[in-house]
Amino acid sequence: MIQKTKAIVISSLKYSDSSLIVHCYTEGYGIKAYMLKGILKSKKGPIRKSFFQPLTQLELVANHNNKGNLNSIREAQITQHYQHLHTDIIKQSIVLFVSEVLSTCLKEEEANPDLFHYLETAFAWLDINDKTANFPILFLLQLTKYLGFYPEANFDKLFFDLAEGKFTNSPNSSYFVKKPEIDYLRTLLGTTFEALSEVKFNAKQRQQILELLIQYINLHLHTFRTPKSLKVLHAIFQ
Repeated sequence: MIQKTKAIVISSLKYSDSSLIVHCYTEGYGIKAYMLKGILKSKKGPIRKSFFQPLTQLELVANHNNKGNLNSIREAQITQHYQHLHTDIIKQSIVLFVSEVLSTCLKEEEANPDLFHYLETAFAWLDINDKTANFPILFLLQLTKYLGFYPEANFDKLFFDLAEGKFTNSPNSSYFVKKPEIDYLRTLLGTTFEALSEVKFNAKQRQQILELLIQYINLHLHTFRTPKSLKVLHAIFQ
């Protein structure tokens, strides 16, 4: 079935000498995998390999077979022309980290327009803003809202129970945090990307909250895997 949809590239993998297998998160149909035959050797075709860098925003006309097999793309065009996302070394590291996160979080072939819009706006913000050290932590925290386990805010409690996803005075699991990490989490809750420059974390604090959020997602999403690029991200923002 031929369908038109907006899409965000999550990952691409070389297949044979000339082809790519690309995973995209689509606005209309959730996660989709596409086979792009011969694209690595094609220099003049309407669909170019440069379209399929991680987090690129596209509009696709695609043949979706709806049988769990690889789909095909008939037409593609970029809808958000990034200025810095794929050329700035710091932003490239963030892109690698985010694409790894999304590869393990997004598995469903069903539409989630709110999540798609969140990804669109987050990546557009990342492209044009310079103060990006706190982007990965806010990105992860906000992502949990669309995955269904955003922390329940109740700031007058002493602990945050990671397994329960809420603040409490008496944790019900062995997975909980207290000061100072709980204060970092409180700072982030309710913060927007526009106000992110006002959040003052040093490198150690940023590392602590990032690892806390990764543990939190791990507890609530069985498909999630700690990104291999996490060490690179820590090194970049050291």
